[in-house]
Amino acid sequence: MTRLRLLIAVLLLSATAAGAAEPASEASIRALLSVTQARQLVDSMNGQLEESMNAGVRMALGERKPTPKQQQAIDNMKKKMLVVMRDELTWERMEPLYIRIYRDSLSEDEVAGMLDFYRTPAGQALIRKMPVMMQKITPEIQGLMASAMPKMQQVQREFMAELKAAGE
Repeated sequence: MTRLRLLIAVLLLSATAAGAAEPASEASIRALLSVTQARQLVDSMNGQLEESMNAGVRMALGERKPTPKQQQAIDNMKKKMLVVMRDELTWERMEPLYIRIYRDSLSEDEVAGMLDFYRTPAGQALIRKMPVMMQKITPEIQGLMASAMPKMQQVQREFMAELKAAGE
């Protein structure tokens, strides 16, 4: 019986210790953001906003060709949206979000492990190559979404018909 009590006590203590992991400090999070070049990633993301917006417009238009006046309206909207998005997605606004989310999600030990990895040649290679990998996957995802669009539109039409029928 004593062994059982000891085993239970050890299990409870280890569970408590695991659940009480020290949250990551702001200093270690800042070091991780620096090593992973998070600021440069945000800046490059801002550079890709226009292409993402163009892809969205192309997807929305499908096969339709806008008139010159419609194209002018589209261009004006894109310019205004880009200004808003670039103003909102600055590093100065994003950094506090990163710090808060990392602190809420990661322990000090986990951040230390990530720092250890990202400081290695393999970690640095991943950091350098990740933006290119993301650029390559974006059109792939857009292609998947383009093929899903007619299906989503069908679901929407069915929903509207069902909603209309339910209102009668």
